[in-house]
Amino acid sequence: MTALDLTGLEAGPAQVWGGIRLVPLLRAEPVAGLRLTREAYGHPEGAEVRLAGRARYTSYIPHGFVADWSGEGPGAAYGTTLGDGVPDRMPLHRMAKRRPGDRLRFLPLHLALEGYLALHFGGPSVAWEEWSRTALRDGLSPRVESAYLGANVPQLADALRVFEILPGQCGVLVYAADALGAAFAVPHPDDYRALHATLLQDLFGELIHQYALYGRPVTEFTARLDDRHIRSLGDLRAAARGQERAWREAHDTVLAAELHATPYTFSRVHRMGGFALWRFLPPFQRGGAGRHIGETITDHQGRVAYLKTFRLSENQVRRGHLLRNLAAHDWHLGRCAEALGATPEELTRRIRRAGLSGLLRNPR
Repeated sequence: MTALDLTGLEAGPAQVWGGIRLVPLLRAEPVAGLRLTREAYGHPEGAEVRLAGRARYTSYIPHGFVADWSGEGPGAAYGTTLGDGVPDRMPLHRMAKRRPGDRLRFLPLHLALEGYLALHFGGPSVAWEEWSRTALRDGLSPRVESAYLGANVPQLADALRVFEILPGQCGVLVYAADALGAAFAVPHPDDYRALHATLLQDLFGELIHQYALYGRPVTEFTARLDDRHIRSLGDLRAAARGQERAWREAHDTVLAAELHATPYTFSRVHRMGGFALWRFLPPFQRGGAGRHIGETITDHQGRVAYLKTFRLSENQVRRGHLLRNLAAHDWHLGRCAEALGATPEELTRRIRRAGLSGLLRNPR
């Protein structure tokens, strides 16, 4: 397990709209050798991805991203569609698929969500008496998780519409009631300007929707300068920069610490020249940091060039926590309960509360 290397990305001054706080992510220099464009699809509702064998994955898929490491810059992928008439249920072969030349099409956030949905998807690996025949035969099929469209997150559309895109901005952190809901970063400022509005088509977790709906307006950062020590424009400039540094340090140590200080488990999806596409899962520690799943493209030194995350709800974290621990103890309820400091009966109740009753022989 390792943390995200966000070297090269720096938080800029936040902008607030009601309960939404957007923190721009700035790069002094774009990531060399990689560009990102959007591939639009005509009818996203219920789009279908064909996986290995006869497996199918159905979800909301509004568009794909095309990573280009050819050095030629953005090509014709932006705004294109698949075919003249796009069917209501459009098949897309695989989450990530190589395109002609040095290009790769992948489905933003769906790489990450597939990784979470596939977490111990096969179910119990040992036929202990507690597990149902269905769980032993079919595993956790089907796994279903729900999310909210960005356009349906209160105040987010207005925030994205009115906020300024800063020079050098290559990403954004989205907060609702000061809870980090999502991180988005791309290699180049031009890519971000083209993809800024796609946040409204992204998926957001239940917690972020509720916080945006019910949370109070958050406070803006206000610079307070001690004018007793300001005697010139140089002094004023230095004081303003000091305030920027103070806000940035506070942001990095408090607000976004859960993102860059959390050890994640990474799974490589595809190599792309000197870059690699990964998806990652958190440690699923209840009551702690690390509630984001996501996907990233890193350079040869492991630094983030592209990043997109999704904040899990408490129930989703609980399910991941239970599945990880059950698998670590060969799905033996007694040994797993002992490791968690609980009785088998208490663990059974936790499994039911987490929505995993279908695993048990007696689901009541």
